[in-house]
Amino acid sequence: MSRLRLLPLILALSLGATSCWFQKRTAARVFIPPPPAPKPQIPKAPPEIPALEIELTEEVTAPEGVSATFPAIEPPPPTPRRVPPPVRATAPPPVVIPPDIQPAPRLGQIFTADQLREYNRALDESLDRVRKVLVIVAGKNLNPELVQIVGRIQTFQKQAEQAREQDLVTAVNLARRADLLAQDLVKRLP
Repeated sequence: MSRLRLLPLILALSLGATSCWFQKRTAARVFIPPPPAPKPQIPKAPPEIPALEIELTEEVTAPEGVSATFPAIEPPPPTPRRVPPPVRATAPPPVVIPPDIQPAPRLGQIFTADQLREYNRALDESLDRVRKVLVIVAGKNLNPELVQIVGRIQTFQKQAEQAREQDLVTAVNLARRADLLAQDLVKRLP
């Protein structure tokens, strides 16, 4: 128990003996920059330099055969004017008219007559069912989800009609998608 009585005393002494209380406080040192160095004075006028005097004792003469004066220089001859080349009249090239203009061959799948009839029949049937469903739905008040489905059906229908000439297989697939969405829409109608 005696140890328990000493515990608060030890705790109080340890808190009182922290180094922060016994530390001397000094004022913060402030940096004072040195004064700027004076700029050297530049004189505004250049200094005067005394002229040198040279005395010539002999007269300078040119050697024999050399003239002491500069020869007269003639101006260069004028440059001749450039004459543009004559313009030649050329006749336009004759227009060649091809005998028969044939359309470029189309790349695509080649179908037999039976396959062509079958694809066209399937495409027409799917598009007819889609049109009937769109007529039924046109008079109804639909929620936003069903309106979005109607938009998809119309998009597939237009794409199928546009793809009919270029790619019949793709047109049939797009029409089938529109038909499946239309049948699903009919089942969801209230």
